[in-house]
Amino acid sequence: MNSPLTTTSSTYSPSHSTSLLTSSLITPMPANNDQLRHHFPPLLKEYTDGRIERLMGLDFVPPSLDPATRVQSKDVEIAPEINLSARIFLPANADPSKKVPLLLYFHGGGFIVESAFSGLAPEHPLPIAFEDSWLSLKWVASQSTDAGHEKWIQDYADLGRVYLGGDSAGGTIAHNIAMRVGSEQLNGINLRGIFLNCPFFWGEDPILNEEKDLKLPRSFASKLLLYACPSISDCDEPWINPAKDKTLASLGCGKVLVYVAAKDPLKDRGWYYKDSLRESGWNGDVEVVEDKEEGHVFSVLCPDVWNGLAMLKKVASFINE
Repeated sequence: MNSPLTTTSSTYSPSHSTSLLTSSLITPMPANNDQLRHHFPPLLKEYTDGRIERLMGLDFVPPSLDPATRVQSKDVEIAPEINLSARIFLPANADPSKKVPLLLYFHGGGFIVESAFSGLAPEHPLPIAFEDSWLSLKWVASQSTDAGHEKWIQDYADLGRVYLGGDSAGGTIAHNIAMRVGSEQLNGINLRGIFLNCPFFWGEDPILNEEKDLKLPRSFASKLLLYACPSISDCDEPWINPAKDKTLASLGCGKVLVYVAAKDPLKDRGWYYKDSLRESGWNGDVEVVEDKEEGHVFSVLCPDVWNGLAMLKKVASFINE
């Protein structure tokens, strides 16, 4: 089974952490340079003097040749003027005569941590993440023209088989970029589908078993969203609650794969997303796979465990079928 050529766009603010969904919120404190204005444990602290201290996602792994898989990676600039970059992964034994699908993947981090480069909220509040992600997809599409200059994409990627993916808030971004593909003309690529791994969707009101099963105050997620996106009016805005999107039927791809986890407080949102797509009249195929043993973004945190490997196999089949 062919592995896709993967591009990970990295200048914004997605969501990589199971801890995001299992921690309580510390209330903002009185002004003092040694005191906290905001604390989202274990993700980030903001002090009253404006300092931001990120508590995770600080490690930087340089591009390399992976000795185990023989996958190569390199970093490329997409828009240097705004420090927008991406990391490209090329499968082992890549053959220009047998081009592979391209997966544009948006990583997680609660919109405030986890980035190979820079550009996180609150310093770069939403919707900057969505705009940067759209620029990334447009850059991929440009590789089909004379303006393109990235040889790995031109030589090895089948731009007729493009997929978007992401974990947690990265899944939120993938959905929103697919919506934009459905509403704006983007020549040069064919977006076949999207893969959402424990997507970070939300809403003003609890759904399904959410109120009974949720192990964190609803205020944590709501305040995190307000922190990352100060312009948000409420948590029913369509970008975070697709069920409220009257244009959901225009999702710009033909198939969707959603992974949820039984121990993830966001599990019901993934199932609700499937129901919302079907009720919208969207003319595509959507599948939800629920892992009965794991928690939020388990395949990111523990990719080598059996359940994580099973997910990777499922995603590979989804992309290559």
